[in-house]
Amino acid sequence: MIKNVKIPEERIGVIKSCIKDLGNKTKAKVVVEDKKVKIEGEPLDVWKTKDIVKAIGRGFSPQKAFRLLNDESILYVINLKEYQNTEKGLKRIKGRLIGREGKTREKIEEISDSIISVYGKTVSIIAYSEKISFVREAIEMLINGSKHNKVYNFLYRCFDDR
Repeated sequence: MIKNVKIPEERIGVIKSCIKDLGNKTKAKVVVEDKKVKIEGEPLDVWKTKDIVKAIGRGFSPQKAFRLLNDESILYVINLKEYQNTEKGLKRIKGRLIGREGKTREKIEEISDSIISVYGKTVSIIAYSEKISFVREAIEMLINGSKHNKVYNFLYRCFDDR
């Protein structure tokens, strides 16, 4: 099976820096061609590698993206343009998601055991499959203007006994 994945040009160097490690960990052949990454191998290996490459393309470090090697972890990408199409609006949303000195993002990651990347016009989540819907909902609450404490309390209730 062969799969091509487009990633932002500024993330190509990151892919190139971990290409050998990526191939060793996933057993897929990975080749960078212009702005895309060609992945070749067995279907399951290609699928996992594709998600790791997409995660790196969305701003995650290779070490964080490798969390997707765990069968329980998944990548979810939210396109912020669906919520706001002006630069000023996107900047406001990104600021709410990141928080002062990254505190909001860190707090959500800590409560939910997830990893979040706000990059370009997207916010991406790497989380365990049973947690991803709660993290996604919390992020959408922030995007839609909910107070930060309300979002944190929502997450505490979701993960209180997990």
